[in-house]
Order: sequence, then structure tokens, then C-alpha cells
Amino acid sequence: MGDYQAEFPTDRRFVANHMWATGPDEAGSLRFGLTAYAVRLLQDVYFLDWTFQPGQAVKHRAEIGSIESKKAESDLYAPIAGVMSVINDAVLDDPSQINADCYGNGWLFEMRPSDGRIDSMESDHLMSPDEYLAHLEKAWEVAQRTIKGQANL
Repeated sequence: MGDYQAEFPTDRRFVANHMWATGPDEAGSLRFGLTAYAVRLLQDVYFLDWTFQPGQAVKHRAEIGSIESKKAESDLYAPIAGVMSVINDAVLDDPSQINADCYGNGWLFEMRPSDGRIDSMESDHLMSPDEYLAHLEKAWEVAQRTIKGQANL
């Protein structure tokens, strides 16, 4: 957005909080990570912490951890309701993998959705690539109005 073109894989679904999802795997889990848009906003991720354990149920939008970078510290929220199944320990040990390969080895966690739709990527909270692109465009418009002091227009 702005001076940068939004490029992202089209083989996955996306969440409004700038996470991506792939799957489900054989166990019905979806894998989540941060989009390049989120990584660009954060810049140089260097710390990641989780407030949940594998096997723990979480509600949609529940706080699940935090991430720190050169530019910001942000809380992370559950992209869907479900049960956390796996944490990517490699990224926990070396969060810089998020910067280097956010759509690959930089994935964050896996969870099994609680909405019963584990056989597909359909969920009320997951967007298609086209829907996510529209979301980015709308978010960019809001950001520009905010920067210009016109947030209430």
C-alpha cells in the first residue's frame, strides 16, 4: 500500500488482523502466520511470546500473545475460535524467521477450529485473497485519512 505493492500468496485464506491460514491438515488444524503487510508494519520482529498452551481452547479475538519489533509492540489475537494445537518452537526461539519467510518457515501456530468446519477453509472470519485485498485497500484509505487528521470523515 502506498509506495509498496501488496503481494501475497493466493493459496490461502486471510484474517482482518493480517494473519494468513493454510490447511486443514489431517488432524483438522489450520496453520496461521503473519502476512507480509503485518511484517512490513512491524519491521524487524525480534521477540515473540504466547499466553496459551497447546490443547487450550481460545475464543475468537482472545489475546493469545505478543510480538515486539524494531517499530512496535503489539498484542496478538486469536484469528478464529478453536483449540490451539501446535506452536512453532523454531520461530519462538528465533523470531527473525518471521521477517525472512513469513509465508513459510515463519508460521506462528496451528489450531483446530471450533465451528465444526474443519474439512474446509470456510469460516466467517477467513477471507479469500480478493476479499483480503479489498480489506487492505479500505484499511489504507482509513490510514491516509488518519494521517491527514480526517479520521471522522
